[in-house]
Amino acid sequence: MITGKLHVADNVLVLVRIDHEEPYWAEEAAKHLAAEGITVEITPRLREAMDEEWTWANYPMPWCTRSEIREIANEAQKIHDDIRHGHLLIHAHAHDGHTTVAVGTYLGRHGKSVYLHGEDHLRQVADTFDSPAQALLAFEKVHAADLRPGPAPLTDSERAAAEARTPFALTTAKPEPARPKPETVPAYLANAGDHDALLDTFLDAHGEWEKWRTWSDETTHAIHESQTLRIERVHEAPAHETAWTVAAYATPVSDRMWVLTATGAAPASVIQELLDHLADGDGWDTAIGAPVDEKTVTAATQPLSDAGWKHTMDGRWIRWTSPTGDAGVQFDAFTAQHPSQNLATWTVWAGPDPGRPTWTLTASPHTPSSLLADLCETLAHETGTRQVQPAGRERGTILVTTPAVAANAAASRSR
Repeated sequence: MITGKLHVADNVLVLVRIDHEEPYWAEEAAKHLAAEGITVEITPRLREAMDEEWTWANYPMPWCTRSEIREIANEAQKIHDDIRHGHLLIHAHAHDGHTTVAVGTYLGRHGKSVYLHGEDHLRQVADTFDSPAQALLAFEKVHAADLRPGPAPLTDSERAAAEARTPFALTTAKPEPARPKPETVPAYLANAGDHDALLDTFLDAHGEWEKWRTWSDETTHAIHESQTLRIERVHEAPAHETAWTVAAYATPVSDRMWVLTATGAAPASVIQELLDHLADGDGWDTAIGAPVDEKTVTAATQPLSDAGWKHTMDGRWIRWTSPTGDAGVQFDAFTAQHPSQNLATWTVWAGPDPGRPTWTLTASPHTPSSLLADLCETLAHETGTRQVQPAGRERGTILVTTPAVAANAAASRSR
């Protein structure tokens, strides 16, 4: 395949696809940019690739037109991207004797569970389910003998696509200027530190946890050997967006009992305390259906009260605020009465004010009070370091196309 560039400004966007259709989609991107009034220059090599006609060798659906083949491949590409970016969580996979099959769930409030059939540009959604439990039960019924947890190993196309992105990430990296000496601050005001290193250290020290997607440069999934506790770590998540999700289940195929999330700017000491608690196999269990009462709330927040945090009540809200007013914990008594919905009953924040937090942590009703108490202990008594981050500069855009699988493409299609 041909590598080329669409020159727009100073930044570089890399286009890599598992269906080897980079030239076609680069041309589509150029058309949209031109429609917005942006001048686009297409290099001769890329233009040659755009004009080149080719067909897949031994395509399994020979009755499809070129346009239909491209449409099928694009749907497969969307599934691939959803998995890579952590939007589609793969619970298990198997080989049905012909190809790879898998079962997963789209994350989000109304996420559906799906049965996937095929690999690379042929992967399709073959069936949908109302819940992860229903999907896993149906999948296990058919593929029990060959079922394996998590996503399947990378195909040659997926591996080559990941490798194709790596050189651009390395070449666009810029050395950071020298930073001022860090200052010691309360834990909740500390910098986030290296979350990825924290997770790697945790997994290296605890063999009962298994990584699901070590290949992904976007998301890592880890599961406890009991298959009832799961961690999702979204790498490079923006500071105000969810970077960590921890969920507990009564059984491997049941609905979750509780869920906790933290944003990308959460301080390292808070994340470390969370992981330390998860390392205790008895520390994250909880009884299904146990009500969240005054005793539970008191136990969870006792460290804040002992440290002199201000305690107020306002209708459905119960709040604890740090003496300096730059951090707080909020309990929503209303959502606590709807535990089956896994709503955010607890909210921890730090920053200028609750409406403009630097980072947040949320937890559902049945999150263990011992876990919440440990986190509150960290907020109330631990310290960390903080230093001013250098401001970045704005840049323009260059759209770059690059071959996803040069060798594999040559073997897969005839020109």
